Amino acid sequence: MRIGIDVGGTHTDAVLMDGINIVSSHKALTSSDVRQGIIEALDAVMTAAQVEPATIEAVMIGTTHFTNAVIERKELTETAIVRACLPTGSGLPPMCDWPDDIAAAVGNHAYMVSGGHLYNGKPIAALNDSEIDSVIGDIAAKKVNDIAIAAAFSPANADHEISIAKKIREKIPAANISLSHEIGRLGILERENAALLNASLGNLADRVVSNMRTALAERHIDCPFYVSQNDGTLMSADYIARYPALTFSSGPTNSLRGAAILSGIDNAIVVDIGGTTSDVGVLADGFPRESNSHIDVGGVRTNFRMPDILPIGLGGGSLVQDSGNTLGPRSVGHRLVTEGLVFGGDTLTATDVAVASGSCEVGDKGRVSHLENEIVENAMQSMHAMIDDAVDKMRPSEEPVPVILVGGGAILVSRELKTASQIIQPKHAGVANAIGAAIAQIGGEVEHIVSYSKIEREKALSAATKEAEEKAVAAGADENTLRVLDVEETTMSYMDDDAARLRVKVVGDLSL
Repeated sequence: MRIGIDVGGTHTDAVLMDGINIVSSHKALTSSDVRQGIIEALDAVMTAAQVEPATIEAVMIGTTHFTNAVIERKELTETAIVRACLPTGSGLPPMCDWPDDIAAAVGNHAYMVSGGHLYNGKPIAALNDSEIDSVIGDIAAKKVNDIAIAAAFSPANADHEISIAKKIREKIPAANISLSHEIGRLGILERENAALLNASLGNLADRVVSNMRTALAERHIDCPFYVSQNDGTLMSADYIARYPALTFSSGPTNSLRGAAILSGIDNAIVVDIGGTTSDVGVLADGFPRESNSHIDVGGVRTNFRMPDILPIGLGGGSLVQDSGNTLGPRSVGHRLVTEGLVFGGDTLTATDVAVASGSCEVGDKGRVSHLENEIVENAMQSMHAMIDDAVDKMRPSEEPVPVILVGGGAILVSRELKTASQIIQPKHAGVANAIGAAIAQIGGEVEHIVSYSKIEREKALSAATKEAEEKAVAAGADENTLRVLDVEETTMSYMDDDAARLRVKVVGDLSL
């Protein structure tokens, strides 16, 4: 059996699964203490199912801690960035596009040195040892241990990043180093930003992983535990300690994966309705469609492998204003259970309107019987129009598509949507995110710049696929279950040698 836990901003959801069968589930408000919240979730699902700790084969956890830290500018450490790019690339220095508050939070310790490569892997300039030694001396004098390293076109040739990291470790043995080619994709600024954010989260990652380990140990659960990545796959506890930024946006990803399992539909639009917002995403072959644009995380541009998600300001706690013609973006959020009318409060919310319309039964319906029919009808039309508009923006064509509703606020939708060929609200929709975490697979991904004038296309694809498979197996995938999930091939215009950007992603079941 497996346990999936999703620690969200407002709620912590948990589910105990036997294969793809749901044995028990739990939903509660998120506590400020990670360890205690996980313990309570474990207790709830195991007590309900009356199972012993020894029967648990693996625990999968999704968390928003790292995303929240960036957005709130909390628990980030001072971090240095060393970019190898000179004599070119100095026009846009590191963090030049960062909001002032988050740049100050990580300390504005930026350095540029000679080095980096061209797209074809040829060096721009050789590394200058004395230059690098001077930078390392300055970082050490400032007692900064979290360091990001970026080099021009490091996805094509990572030698300079690796060499600088080796020198830093010799002088600062305790350094927590993030290499940009291991985290981001092509695009020096965005990849550099991704590495910087990752390095600044190192201390928080150690603390979160430690709390997770402690929670499992206190309940005598002796099995591997994994953390959800933002591409719909899992990473080990040791991996998250090195790459915490790969959890960004893993919550919506888990919901999409859970929606696919609950509905049995692999290609659809998923609407995950929470307390404050709704996330609208696209399922493609059972996994979230990835965004092709730069992703903004707390005001910082990155190029992570993030899901293509459209957030809208509609949730169960959204305030109803203007005679029902305006819903959100203001919301009571997790305070819905105390401030909503049907729960004894005095604030009119989207949930109150849904109850008054007769579309769902929660709380005390008598407390909304006084609402005018016009307000209720206006609000119901407004919320369905908001969802319809979001689905219309995300669907791949003008044809109606299956729409899967998940999340605690899925009860808001009770009418047809013009953009939907069918509307599915599966059983256990409220804990789809925990289910997505519990059934997640292990993935491996590689991205290279290749020259088809030097290597045949089929050989390049085969080599990249083999490398991705090796990564997946090393991360814990069962090699007998591996399959190629996605191949992305992009011609690099205006470049010689028939250059192309090649990305291959494979997934496989967890090997227990």
